[in-house]
Amino acid sequence: MNLRILWAPVLLLCVACAAQANVPDDDSSVRRAYLKQIQSVLPPDRPGRGTVSPLDATWTDWLNRTGELPPNFDRMPAIPFLPDPLILDEGTKNIPIETAEQWQQKRKWIAEQIKHWLTGTFPPPPTNLNARVLSEKKDGQVTVRTVELRFGPDHKAKMTAELIIPPGDGPFPVFMTQWNHRLWALVAVRRGYIGCIYAGADDKDDTENYAEIWYPKYDFTRLMRRAWGAHRVVDYLYTLSEVDKKKIAITGHSRNGKQALMAAAFDRRITACISSSGGTGGETPWRYTSEPFNTETIAYMTTSFPHWCHPRLRFFVGREHKLPIDQNLLLALVAPGGLMLSSAATEHLGNPWGIEQCYQSLKPVYDFLHAEDKLAIRFRWGRHGTSARDMEDYIDFFDYCFDRTDRKPENKLYYDFSFDNWKKLSGEKIDPADYPEKGLDDLLLKSDGGTVQTVADWQQKKAEIRKQIRWLLGDQPPGATNPGPKASADIPSTDNAYSGDHLARVIGRPRTGGPVRRLVIGGYNGFGDYLEANLYYPAPKGGRQKSNSLPVIIWLHEYAYPTGFARNREELIEAFSKRGFAVFLFDQIGFGTRIAEGADFYQRYPHFSKLGKMVADTQAALDTLSNLDIIDKARIYAGGYSLGATIALYTAALDDRIAAVISVSGITPLRTSGNDSPAIRWYYDLHGLLPRLGFFENNKSRIPCDFQEILAAIAPRPALVIAPTWDRFANLNDVRQCIDQATPVYTLLNAPDNLKFHTPQDYNRFSRQIQKKVLDWCEKNLK
Repeated sequence: MNLRILWAPVLLLCVACAAQANVPDDDSSVRRAYLKQIQSVLPPDRPGRGTVSPLDATWTDWLNRTGELPPNFDRMPAIPFLPDPLILDEGTKNIPIETAEQWQQKRKWIAEQIKHWLTGTFPPPPTNLNARVLSEKKDGQVTVRTVELRFGPDHKAKMTAELIIPPGDGPFPVFMTQWNHRLWALVAVRRGYIGCIYAGADDKDDTENYAEIWYPKYDFTRLMRRAWGAHRVVDYLYTLSEVDKKKIAITGHSRNGKQALMAAAFDRRITACISSSGGTGGETPWRYTSEPFNTETIAYMTTSFPHWCHPRLRFFVGREHKLPIDQNLLLALVAPGGLMLSSAATEHLGNPWGIEQCYQSLKPVYDFLHAEDKLAIRFRWGRHGTSARDMEDYIDFFDYCFDRTDRKPENKLYYDFSFDNWKKLSGEKIDPADYPEKGLDDLLLKSDGGTVQTVADWQQKKAEIRKQIRWLLGDQPPGATNPGPKASADIPSTDNAYSGDHLARVIGRPRTGGPVRRLVIGGYNGFGDYLEANLYYPAPKGGRQKSNSLPVIIWLHEYAYPTGFARNREELIEAFSKRGFAVFLFDQIGFGTRIAEGADFYQRYPHFSKLGKMVADTQAALDTLSNLDIIDKARIYAGGYSLGATIALYTAALDDRIAAVISVSGITPLRTSGNDSPAIRWYYDLHGLLPRLGFFENNKSRIPCDFQEILAAIAPRPALVIAPTWDRFANLNDVRQCIDQATPVYTLLNAPDNLKFHTPQDYNRFSRQIQKKVLDWCEKNLK
């Protein structure tokens, strides 16, 4: 029996009661309750993955020894989007930064907060650095010098560096990177740089004993220790006449990209930096690595690599919006130095949309510091690795920062959307005053002021709701229906089925075997507007599937920008298949294989919407599944988590062919959302899903339709709605009001038991417990 699950409701009650009680100024009772709540949902420690401190093997050990508690989140401002680097006291006084003195004040605050929550504190530069040349030789015309630096108390600390110096008198710019990236440095040497590699990497790390030397006065984490070790290399570089001290660049890949950013952020002598696929803790903000993005979350990273960042970071699992800082603020410390954010658009632990949000938030900082040309962003197609062409581009950027070339970086964006730009592009002007105010009790009101009393009354009301939904989704361009393939035997089968899209091969597809078959519905056998999907279904006994026999679930993915439906789906597919369901999966526009397709969507369809396109594509999936011989067209269902659940709800509200719907964290009420909720702007601006919604930002009560109308339009069909109790994207009481408003419609249609509402004591995620709830409900109600 899972005692954590049993304790969760009690802990939430403790948090609520303590928050309302008269507690001591230190809020210790509230904070202890928060700690228990966090511990109830965190994955267990993974001993052997790295020590949290010299005294603590695990996070739990650190908690027990230090007595540290999470902050009182109730007293912290909620910042649902990225914190603004050019605002002082954000969330309270909100003072715009207008002077250099104010910027220095903000820089100091950022550095203090980063040290407290993320990197730990670190010593001042040592005054006793000694350098000893271990070896020096010629490799052709190039000089290769290995140096050992000693410093700190009794010179116990060391750092080994190798310099690869091109021929000539110099001074030369410097390309710094870590020991395992020596081949990167070789490319830079041919471009006229001193290649400088230092022992701050997994395969050679001289920084590990820094913790023992300086702890507990300084508690810098592994990545920050490596960054601080890089600073000592810069100390040495500053003693060399062949070094151009105004042109020192640093880069690194993956975890080394994270430490490169830390190094540049805390040492102004480093004048250019590239984070190469640093991911979470690198160029991707913490707020946009939470569970709905299906990437490397705080929970995952701090469990798998507990020594990378400060253990305090783990307190913010599920409450990323309460973090006083985010990666964009760390990166702002690099300014006005050169900074490039680089990643593969399609790597599994990335988030190209989140990286672009970080880039956009940094542009005003670089503009303010008159260094707008020193900020760049670069995406490559592929997965996590790099190649020589990437290095050449990286060095091109350093050359540009150092005035060695006039070739500007391209800075290609794939999510360059804003509501203001869309208004100019579309020319749409909507006055919210033209739309009536709607209260919580308006759902059963008829347009003539009467009350819905009969099924016929409701059908008329439902038609009005559908009209409002279609308006909000935008003007869908007219087109013809593609029924898709009819005979499953004509579709490529087996797990190695051909995909006509090369990006599908790059990203990968869920691989199952044995009892699960896969059909690739793509290319000339595609669905919708030349789209590709994968259909997984239980292998039939006897070798051939009977006609019209399979129930199918169109499972719609979350905000998984780099991978679409591809990541972490095998277990869910196999579980559905074991229960007799087929699963239909495809990438939404702007995600996975369709990133580039989504980039210019509004230039092509200024009066449509991305969410409208997602709904249209899901309806196209209905066309195909209704035509496919092995599918039971009366048992086609739709569901998903986060964005996928929202798409399923909108589609089901408009299309009765969806026989049931599953929504996990898909309801984010609009009219009742407060200032600390991302709901409205999330749709109309950040993700560019529903632009017309933006006209109602300051008139939320006039929004034409909200989720209670959408749910009611689905009635009487079965619907499972799951909403966690502490969801930073939606207020549970607001979600509950939506359910309460839709329930009378289900009752009117003689189906009161068809609307099920489940509220797990959890944060917003698609946990295994929630997956089991979904699977059990489907098996019980939809077979």
